[in-house]
Order: sequence, then C-alpha cells, then structure tokens
Amino acid sequence: MKPEIHPEYQTVKATCSCGNIIEVGSTLGEDLHLDVCSNCHPFYTGKQKTIDSGGRVERFRKRFGSRGKSAASAEAAASEEASDSKEAAGTEDTAASE
Repeated sequence: MKPEIHPEYQTVKATCSCGNIIEVGSTLGEDLHLDVCSNCHPFYTGKQKTIDSGGRVERFRKRFGSRGKSAASAEAAASEEASDSKEAAGTEDTAASE
C-alpha cells in the first residue's frame, strides 16, 4: 500500500432513533445517526406481522382452487380404480390356481 493516500480509519458512534448507541469503524470521521437498528427493527425484535392484505390468498383459492381439486380428485379416482382392478385380478388368479 502506498503511504499517505488512504483515509484514516476511526471509531465513530452510530446513534439510533431508539437511543441505542453503537461504536463502529468508519473513514467518515464523524458520528452517524440511524433510523433503525437491530434493537428496534420489527424483524429482529420478533414483532413483525405478516398481513394477508385484502384476502389475497382466499381470492387466489377461489379463482384457482377448483382447478387443483379436480386434477387431484381425478388422480385419486384413477388410483382407486387401479387398486380395485388389481385386487379383482388378484382374486381371480387365486381362484384359478385352486
């Protein structure tokens, strides 16, 4: 590194709006003022709320829910028919072998 071309790295105080003071390293050289820190941010404090605004999930299920159910019910019906035919074939085979 070349001498005397890099800014001086100092310890400054970062003050949050909640009153929390954090000492950080910076080349700025003056104190910082923060809006949010890890002590007051809702994500880190566990107070964050997940909101279903306007019933979007229910509206999606209302519009597209029947499509998924018909395909799933068709697959279920096909698998039931296949298992029924296998059971019927299995009983005929055992009756023929006796």
